[in-house]
Amino acid sequence: MKLASLKNGSRDGQLVVVTSDLSRYQPVSEIAPTLQAALDDWQAKAPLLAQAAKELENNANTGEPFKEETAHSPLPRAYQWADGSAYVNHVELVRKARKAEMPPSFWTDPLMYQGGSDSFLAPHDPIIMAEEAYGIDMEGEIAVIVDDVPMGADLDRAASAIRLIMIANDVSLRGLIPAELGKGFGFFHAKPSSAFSPVAVTPDELGSNWQDNKLSLPLMVDYNGAPFGKANAGIDMTFNFAELIRHAAKTRPLCAGTIIGSGTVSNKLGDGPGKSISEGGAGYACIAEIRMIETIETGAAITPFMKFGDTVRIEMLDASGNSIFGAIQQTVEKYAPKETD
Repeated sequence: MKLASLKNGSRDGQLVVVTSDLSRYQPVSEIAPTLQAALDDWQAKAPLLAQAAKELENNANTGEPFKEETAHSPLPRAYQWADGSAYVNHVELVRKARKAEMPPSFWTDPLMYQGGSDSFLAPHDPIIMAEEAYGIDMEGEIAVIVDDVPMGADLDRAASAIRLIMIANDVSLRGLIPAELGKGFGFFHAKPSSAFSPVAVTPDELGSNWQDNKLSLPLMVDYNGAPFGKANAGIDMTFNFAELIRHAAKTRPLCAGTIIGSGTVSNKLGDGPGKSISEGGAGYACIAEIRMIETIETGAAITPFMKFGDTVRIEMLDASGNSIFGAIQQTVEKYAPKETD
C-alpha cells in the first residue's frame, strides 16, 4: 500500500491512497482525514486503507491523476523526528578528515539526534536559506514511520512497530555545525526542515528488497541534473531500523507517527572510502562526504556546498526501473522575508 498527503491548505494535508505505479490516487477521508489519524488507530484503519488501495489498483477507471508536486511530505509535521547515523562509514570519514580517532563505541551504540518536526518541507518545495555561507548540503536517507513503541522495547517489538517507509532529504547546514557541536549541546540551527518522499509505503510493498529491517536498493541522488550517488541502502548499514528504534526507545516510549531516519546512506569501496560514480564507485548521498574524501586524499576540500539555484533529486527505483516513493526534487532558493513573516 502507498499513502500520500496532498496539499489542501491545511497543516496536515489530505490522506490519499496511491496506485503502485504512482499514476492515480483516491481520497480516503471517510477512513482517516490525515495520515496521523490513521497511525493513531492503525490496527483498525490499515485494513480499510489496504482495501481502498486494492480497489483503486484493480479499477483503472477510478481515482484521479497523481501529481507529485501536489503532495506534501507524507507527514507534513510529526510528533517526533529522530535521525540516526546508521552508516558508520560516513561517521568514520568525518573523524578521519579531522584527524580524530573514532571511539570504538560508535560501532556498537548508534548516534542519534532529535530534529525539528513541526514543519517538514514538501518533496517538491524549494530549500529556502538566507545565506549560502551556511554550507547548504543535502543528505539522502531512508526513514521509517512507527506505531507506538514502549520504552525499553526489544528488537522484535521494535521491528514489529514499523508501519511505513520513505526516503528523505535531511538538509544540513555544514557551516553552522562545528560551532553548535562545540557548545556541547547538539544541533539546532544546523538542522533546518527536512523533506520526505511524495509517498510512504508499507514494508510488504517492497517485497524481498525489505529484509532484516533494511531496504536493499540503490538510493539515486542527482545533483544539478548529473548523477551524484547510487549507494545501496542495504550495504554498509551498521545498525538496521529495528536497532535504531530500540535505541530511540531506550529511555522513553515512542508515539505513533514518530519518524526514525537512517542517516546519510554511504557505501565503502573495499577497505577504503567510496568513490564517485565517474570513478566507478557508488558516489555519495551528501556533499560533505566527497569533501571529507578530498580532505583525506589532498589535504583540502574542493567541492563547494550548494549555491542558490542548485538542484537535487533523490529517488529509489525498483528492479524494473519504476519509482517506488516518487522523487524528492528541490531547488535552493534565497530567503526573502515577507511582510507577513
